[in-house]
Amino acid sequence: MPRSDFVGERQLLTFWQLVTLLVLSTGIVALSIDMMLPALPEIGRDLQVAGENNKQLVVTAFLIGFGLAQLFYGPLSDAWGRKPVLIGALVLYIGATFFCLAAWSFEVLLFGRFLQGMSIAAARVVSIAIARDLTSGRRMAQVVSMAMMVFMAVPVVAPSLGQLVLFVAPWRWIFVILLFAASSLAIWLSLQLPETLREEYRRKLNVRQTVGVFRETLRHRALVGYALAGACFFGGLYAMLNMSEQLMAQHFELGTTWTLAFAVMAASMAITNFANSRLVMRYGQRRLSQAALIGFTAISGGHSLLILTGVDTIWVFLPLLSLAMMLMGLIAANFNALAMEPVGHIAGTASAAYGFGTGVIGAVIGMALGQLYNDTALPLIAGQTVTGLAAFVTVYVTERGELFGEGTID
Repeated sequence: MPRSDFVGERQLLTFWQLVTLLVLSTGIVALSIDMMLPALPEIGRDLQVAGENNKQLVVTAFLIGFGLAQLFYGPLSDAWGRKPVLIGALVLYIGATFFCLAAWSFEVLLFGRFLQGMSIAAARVVSIAIARDLTSGRRMAQVVSMAMMVFMAVPVVAPSLGQLVLFVAPWRWIFVILLFAASSLAIWLSLQLPETLREEYRRKLNVRQTVGVFRETLRHRALVGYALAGACFFGGLYAMLNMSEQLMAQHFELGTTWTLAFAVMAASMAITNFANSRLVMRYGQRRLSQAALIGFTAISGGHSLLILTGVDTIWVFLPLLSLAMMLMGLIAANFNALAMEPVGHIAGTASAAYGFGTGVIGAVIGMALGQLYNDTALPLIAGQTVTGLAAFVTVYVTERGELFGEGTID
C-alpha cells in the first residue's frame, strides 16, 4: 500500500495490519460480554445467587466499568502514547480475568467483571486513536468500517462459542478462553505495534486542562442531546442482553439452541450497520437515524400490545425483535456522528464523554429493565418502547422541534 494512504508519510502499519488491530482490539470487548450469556444460569447455581434476575449483573458490572473508564484512556494515551496504554490495559484485563476465574463468591465475580470492563475500555478508545494517527478522511472511514463489519459479526457467534465451552467444561473455562485471547493480543501488539502518536502531538497530563475540555463538551447542545438519546437507546439494547438467556432459553423453551435465535437478531443488526455506510451518503444522518428511531418505537409499541393481548410466542417475538434490531443498526453510528459534528477540535475528549454517557447511563437503564423480568417478554419490549420514546423526545428537544433537517446544531 502506498505511503500516501496514510497521514503524512507514516506507514507504520500496513492497511491490513491496521484493520486487524481494530478487529482484535474491539472484538475482545464483544467476546467478554456475549460469551458470558449462556453461562449465567450455571453461574447462578454455582455461586448460589439469590434472585433469578440478579445473575444479569454479570453483564451490567462489565458494562458500567467499560463506560466509566472511557473518560480516562483518551487523556492517558495522549500523554503517554498509544502502545503503553493499550498494552498496560490488556495486562490489567488479564489480571482481572484471573480474578474472575478464581472468584469464590458472586460479589467477587462482579468486582472482577467491573475491573474487566474498566481495563478493556482502552481497546475501544486507543484503537480508534491509532486509526486516526495513521489515517484520515475516507481512508479512516474505510478502515473503521471494515473493522466494524467483523466486530458486528462477533455477537452472532460469541454466545454459541460460550455454549460450546459449557458442553465440555464448567463456566470458569470461558475466562480461560478470554485469558488466551487477551494474552495473544498483548503479545502480538508488543511485537508488531509501533508507537503511532508523534512526539509533537503529545500532551502533558494536566488535570485542570482536561477538566476544562470536558466542561467545554457539555456546552455543545448536539453532543449532550445525542449522548442522552444514545443512552436511552443503548439502555434498551443492554436490557435485551441482560434478559436474552432467560427469555429465549427458559421462557420460550429453546434450551441450548437459544444462541441460534440470538445469532439471528445480532445478524440483522450487523446487516444494517453495513448498509448504513451506503444509505447515510444518500439520506443523511438525521433523516436516517430519526426515521429509524420512529420505526423502532412503533414496532416495539405494537409488539407490546400483542403481548398484552396474550400473543407471546417465539414466532412473533423473534421476527419483530429482529426487525427492531435492524433499525437499531441505523441509529447507533449516526447518533455518534451527529454528537461529534460540532466538537472536531476536541474530538478525543468528546468521544470519551459520549462513550461515558451512553455506556454508564445505558447500563443503568438496562439493569433497571432487566430486574423487571417476570417470565414474559413484556418488560423487555415495553421497556424498549419507553426508551425509544425517551430517545425521540430527547432528539426532538435537541433539534428544537425540527426533525429530518440537514444543518448543524451547536
